[in-house]
Amino acid sequence: MKKLLALIAMAVIPLTAAAHGPSPQKVEKTVTIKAEPAKVWALIKDFGNMQKWHPAVASTKLETKDGDTYRLLTLKGGGTIYEKLRSADDADMKLKYEIVEGVLPVADYNSFITVKAGPGAGESTVTWVGRFYRVYKLNPPIPPGQDDESAINAVTGVYDAGLANLKKVAEGK
Repeated sequence: MKKLLALIAMAVIPLTAAAHGPSPQKVEKTVTIKAEPAKVWALIKDFGNMQKWHPAVASTKLETKDGDTYRLLTLKGGGTIYEKLRSADDADMKLKYEIVEGVLPVADYNSFITVKAGPGAGESTVTWVGRFYRVYKLNPPIPPGQDDESAINAVTGVYDAGLANLKKVAEGK
């Protein structure tokens, strides 16, 4: 009887492993900026003005629904991203938000940006972290552009461009 149960278990385990769906993904990027943390935090925490520091954002429109704050980012290359502010903590200089819908090939996207004192005097360290899934949640075959690599590349591109330009803006270059 034990052998029979073991054989059944071995037959079922591979099926459950293949049926798990997409794996969670994470992108984390950090930059050091030659500007005081308070100055950098002022730029980041201004949820309605991302276009001031992110080069891909043409405009930002804020709205409040049921006490929650949302922003609609209109992108220079076309398309929009609709985001919900989860929290903005001045003491920890940490902004949390999520994507409700948009053109990025991601699902269940949650992110935070932190500003901390940098390694040198008058410097800041900014860290941007996102956790998400690919947009296609079913098992293979996965349509082109809806896979893990596409999701990771898209988020990495957003973070790299944003942090590089945030550095320029905050440093006054």
